[in-house]
Amino acid sequence: MRIALEEAQAAGASGETPVGAVVVDPVSGEIVARAANAPVALSDPTAHAEIRALRAAAARLGNYRLTGLSLFVTLEPCAMCAGAISHARIGRLVFGALDEKGGAVVHGPRFFEQSACHWRPKVEGGLLAEESSRLLRDFFRKRRGRLT
Repeated sequence: MRIALEEAQAAGASGETPVGAVVVDPVSGEIVARAANAPVALSDPTAHAEIRALRAAAARLGNYRLTGLSLFVTLEPCAMCAGAISHARIGRLVFGALDEKGGAVVHGPRFFEQSACHWRPKVEGGLLAEESSRLLRDFFRKRRGRLT
């Protein structure tokens, strides 16, 4: 999760919402992929950190199924990202901060609890939640300060 936080910091430093994600092989401990949020820079509404990390992991492994791998992300995934996590067949999802407004794992649609969800990872929330939340709070405080 510390590496995901590094990615989130990089995203924030470049003006993106500070969210980072890392795909890890839990057997070897190898980092398969890492990514930061980049929808603004890439002019791509799907360029969330989770999606970018899943794409990079799939490309590296030559397989869109990432069964057994773990995804660490600094913020509770949205519905789009939860869907991608399910389609990728991630074995374990670990996230930091809760997202009451846009989250779709613990909040909102609770994607993995829906009958239409065909693959459910093991989910753990709250890892380094305070650090993840602080990054987001500080980012939006600074942003609001510039807008006023």
